[in-house]
Amino acid sequence: MRAYLSVFRMRLRMETQYRGAMIGGILCQMFFGLVLVALYRALYAGKPQALPIEHVTTYVWLQQAFFRMLLSSDPDLLDKIRSGNISYDMCRPVNMYWFYYARIAAQKMMGSLMRGIPMLILAFLLPKGWGLMLPASVPGLVMAVIALALGLLCICALENITMGFTMLTLDPRGMQGVLNLLMITFSGNLLPLTLFPDSWQRVITALPYAQLLDAPIRLYTGEYDVAYAPGIIGLQAGWTAVLVAFGMWMWSTNRKRMIVQGG
Repeated sequence: MRAYLSVFRMRLRMETQYRGAMIGGILCQMFFGLVLVALYRALYAGKPQALPIEHVTTYVWLQQAFFRMLLSSDPDLLDKIRSGNISYDMCRPVNMYWFYYARIAAQKMMGSLMRGIPMLILAFLLPKGWGLMLPASVPGLVMAVIALALGLLCICALENITMGFTMLTLDPRGMQGVLNLLMITFSGNLLPLTLFPDSWQRVITALPYAQLLDAPIRLYTGEYDVAYAPGIIGLQAGWTAVLVAFGMWMWSTNRKRMIVQGG
């Protein structure tokens, strides 16, 4: 366990070095957030919806603030898989799955915090109907933070499954593109899941993608009552366990079949 904590801490320190990327990410996500909010306000002006516009804008800003948590990947691992240098890592006296799970968790967490906290502060300063509203309740905020942490664990498990497919194909673009499309669509980043028809939401909210950001955001806004939080957290933990087990099986199988070519 000490080895994985050391890897986690080292990756955290490495992420803090990319301050220029952090500033660029904040400006980019703020721009897209304002564009999306303007589009939804235009939609509401033409046809008011049952869901208050403040909930939609809050949904947008929280999605944009933690966007890096969704799509960031470990470029070092991709390069090692393509070049064959992963063979050196396989000689380490650690479990390779958990070694890279700790790395990607640190990368996603620190990258999201560095971008997300300044963005949320700026979103709070925007006028009503444009910015981020306060949480529905203090218990809801606490449950949302816990759900966000579990969402991070779930997305790291999904990322390691993507890497497992990369070990088979040696090219991450195909499978990563498909999984990223599913993630963006069904996590609520492309369109808030709260705006989907109720019949669709019964299925979509049960998928692992909805556990990443949609569930924490709904706890924050109060759309999910705090009384239902244990069930939501249980669903997140269940999906995380299933995805971790599947990813570990993939990595173990790939390790037995791996052929490293190089000069």
